[in-house]
Amino acid sequence: MQIRKHFHFEAAHSLPHHLGKCARMHGHSYRLEVAIGGPIQRDGPARGMVEDFDALETLVGTEVIEALDHRTLNDFIDNPTAEEIVLWIWRRLEPRLPSLEELALWETASACAVLRRGDDR
Repeated sequence: MQIRKHFHFEAAHSLPHHLGKCARMHGHSYRLEVAIGGPIQRDGPARGMVEDFDALETLVGTEVIEALDHRTLNDFIDNPTAEEIVLWIWRRLEPRLPSLEELALWETASACAVLRRGDDR
């Protein structure tokens, strides 16, 4: 089974290799969707769940949102395209969240980058 949780953060960036307006500093209201999978737990504090949504929120909040929210992404991602940002997020989460199956990072309401387990990195 799979569960998903959405997160939001605000961040600024410029795309140094872009030939258009995105080469200038600008910001986005990003929406991150985190999907994890596994069996429904039959005992323990997450009984009846794949994972406790609160535990997922704490982990993503600590590892990702606190690191990215209201930051200039160029300070720690060389070319912070949506694709590079979602890859950076995957590398932060996957060691602590082995059940991670998919990330979708929405840069605007109509544009996102999706990274799934097994995709080339």
